Amino acid sequence: MAEEHRIKVLIVDDHQVVREGLRTFLEVQEDIEVVGEAADGAEGVERAGELLPDVVLMDVKMPGTDGIEALRRLRELGNPARVLVVTSFTEQRTVVPALRAGAAGYVYKDVDPDALAGAIRSVHAGHVLLQPEVAGALLAQDEGTGHGRGNGLTEREREVLALIADGRSNREIARALVLSEKTVKTHVSNILMKLDLADRTQAALWAVRHGIGA
Repeated sequence: MAEEHRIKVLIVDDHQVVREGLRTFLEVQEDIEVVGEAADGAEGVERAGELLPDVVLMDVKMPGTDGIEALRRLRELGNPARVLVVTSFTEQRTVVPALRAGAAGYVYKDVDPDALAGAIRSVHAGHVLLQPEVAGALLAQDEGTGHGRGNGLTEREREVLALIADGRSNREIARALVLSEKTVKTHVSNILMKLDLADRTQAALWAVRHGIGA
């Protein structure tokens, strides 16, 4: 596969054996390239700025700057990388803050190699990976978000929002609605602004809570 079409991945984890294991999983994938590693969140943010990865595999619990703080810094810096949390912690109190900080989803460290590669491709395509129980916890915690009025959305924006809730990427939304990706991006930006939401994850949850889409 041509190099320009490969998904560039940065691995951020404080355990070297985990980083080596993840790299080994991914090196056999023709469409994925591991472009670098980092041993903590601060280094991860720095390397993400240098290497411009498409996807960051981010541990949550790390000494110094943890994964959640690193996620917040990446968002503040406007780094476009999609972050997939790779964690050994199954508690909602660990995963939910990461998603609220901007993660596109999460997998566990014992994930099957093919499933990990699939998750990377999915978040790179613009999907949000949420398990039902975590989505429920996010809904409960985010009742106060999205103060914008849903009736301020245009009909087209409501269609786009429904497809976001269905887990569609911008490219898939564009195909479904016969629009350009640029137009879809504009609609998504308008939806987030009107509903006072930070990202697609919150938009998807808002839509579900208000009976739009999935």
